[in-house]
Amino acid sequence: MKAFKLLAIGLMLLFAGSAQSQLSINVHLGTAPAWGPAGSDNVQYYYLPDVQAYYDVHTSMFIYISGNYWVRSRHLPSRYRNYDLYHGYKVVMKDYHGNSPYKQFKEHKIKYAKGYRGEKQSNMGDRKQVYHQRRPVVVHSNKKIETHHENSQANQKKQKHSGNNDKGHGKNKK
Repeated sequence: MKAFKLLAIGLMLLFAGSAQSQLSINVHLGTAPAWGPAGSDNVQYYYLPDVQAYYDVHTSMFIYISGNYWVRSRHLPSRYRNYDLYHGYKVVMKDYHGNSPYKQFKEHKIKYAKGYRGEKQSNMGDRKQVYHQRRPVVVHSNKKIETHHENSQANQKKQKHSGNNDKGHGKNKK
């Protein structure tokens, strides 16, 4: 009877360990970005022809050439800081399953040249939702924050209304 209990406990621990490892496999897979093309849920890579780079959905990293090397980064290089991922075309790499999509870069560069547009794409998410989620929001009380231009215009109006137009009086005498 004692051996049976030990065997039962051992089996329960074995099944619990396999359930735990299966859970961790599911947790490590990345989710597609909101700017990703709708209907491409089960793909690992996009090719971005306009910037000649790849995006790895599982790791949330861009892959692009820097000098003579392929680099993985959370962001595109600074020269593409104004590139609009929501409007740029994404080639969904359905048939590639590996870790080095850039091995086919020469073919991709020719087949999907800069400016390439295939079938019409819609994004998985909305730009406004993502903007507020990813960008820190800074609150400066309820007071309007004026730009330098607005501030100088306001000062000119104050001077006109106060009657101090600096007509040769004070420091700014010519």
